[in-house]
Amino acid sequence: MLYQVEMTGYKPEEAQELYMNNFNPPGELRAFADKLVRGVCEQRAEIDKLISKTAKNWSLTRITPVDRCILRAAVFEIIHCTDIPYKVTLNEAIELGKKFGTEKSGAFINGVLDNVLAQNPELDKKNR
Repeated sequence: MLYQVEMTGYKPEEAQELYMNNFNPPGELRAFADKLVRGVCEQRAEIDKLISKTAKNWSLTRITPVDRCILRAAVFEIIHCTDIPYKVTLNEAIELGKKFGTEKSGAFINGVLDNVLAQNPELDKKNR
């Protein structure tokens, strides 16, 4: 859904409606997806600032759209989903990068997310 918003300019609600109508996920997944998509879109400026600050030698426009969306979702989880352990967020982001990104996406995402926490220790509210 975040990728669809990124690539088409759809509003988050439009992307969610299309996804939900086509894939019909269970209720708990719908609620989490809604929180994630809305949260990332609403806080995109703050999230992008953290990513830009920590992705050494990479501007946001240089990061592939898939990696950018994965990073945004993971940073949102780190900041706003404190019930999800950091290691779970990191692992899921890396696996999504490997599956949907390039052969180097997993390592790139790992490095950026590690730097986000290293440079912003106040975000480390979870068990590493």
